[in-house]
Amino acid sequence: MTIQETLATLESMGTAQNRKVYARHGAGEPLFGVSFANLGALKKKIKVNHTLARDLWATGNFDARVLATMIADPAQASAAQLESWVEAINGYPLADAVSRFTAATPLACKTMERWMKSKKEYVAQTGWQVFAQLSRQDGALTDEYALERLTHIETHIHKAQNRVRHAMNSAVIAVGLRGAELQKLALAAAARIGKVTVDHGQTGCETPDAAAYIRKAAARAK
Repeated sequence: MTIQETLATLESMGTAQNRKVYARHGAGEPLFGVSFANLGALKKKIKVNHTLARDLWATGNFDARVLATMIADPAQASAAQLESWVEAINGYPLADAVSRFTAATPLACKTMERWMKSKKEYVAQTGWQVFAQLSRQDGALTDEYALERLTHIETHIHKAQNRVRHAMNSAVIAVGLRGAELQKLALAAAARIGKVTVDHGQTGCETPDAAAYIRKAAARAK
């Protein structure tokens, strides 16, 4: 598909209801309001197309940018591209999408380290979400490194920016699902951290209780 064909398809799939919902969740204009089911179907049709992904991102359209993260080739990602993408994030749904793509690239660890230290809310959020995703991948991070980040979270989470707190909470959960030993440490850390308050705006979203989530997920895994 060409960039023109892809944009036309996205526009035809958009709905006013989805635009309202996405806007409440922080998606910026312009956007068509394409359901994630339809984005997934488009991804299957297009498969991997890094050139098209870069063209879609350049449009500035929310739906096009989410699709871009789904069809871009992680092996072709450059540091400059990742920096350009993360700096353009204007809402947490796009941060979610960029973090998933970044975690699949060979540059994930170095990039994550830099982003987690950023004073920009969405950049730091994306960095911690990359960490959370890598924490669940076998061999991506050492247990020692995961424990270091867990200690950092415990010290800094309540002072962090709004969406960074949410991402850090997700990271505690991810560390707690790495294995029995880290599960104990993550549960203890979650108890000391206590309730994590995040402003989710005009949505029904909630930040999960990390300890409860870890226990439930671990029980499911067994």
